[in-house]
Amino acid sequence: MAAANRKSSDTNKSSEDRVIYREFGNDNSAALERAVPELPLSQQNLRVQASRKGRKGKTVTVITGFQAKPETLAALLKQLKTQCGTGGTVKENEIEIQGDHKQKLVQILTQLGYKAKISGG
Repeated sequence: MAAANRKSSDTNKSSEDRVIYREFGNDNSAALERAVPELPLSQQNLRVQASRKGRKGKTVTVITGFQAKPETLAALLKQLKTQCGTGGTVKENEIEIQGDHKQKLVQILTQLGYKAKISGG
């Protein structure tokens, strides 16, 4: 009986009106996000490798080692995709370009000022 009375009183309140304990008062989700240090291009050591793992046999060139903001990676991705003539994406601070373009990507990245080398076989 007590559970039924408690439940009926809880249904009168909406979930938005509830006060939840917050240690710092207001919601500073932007302050809680982890800052990504943006290193100069010449200090970033990039690794370029071709991979087929988990992609149903399709070859993808993966560029790892970025220490840059997502906006910078998106702009770089667009430039690399147009120069290679293929598709690609950014996943977890890595750039994936469809196809095997290791040599071409290393050449493009070094021209842009990055320190890039081919990794793997």
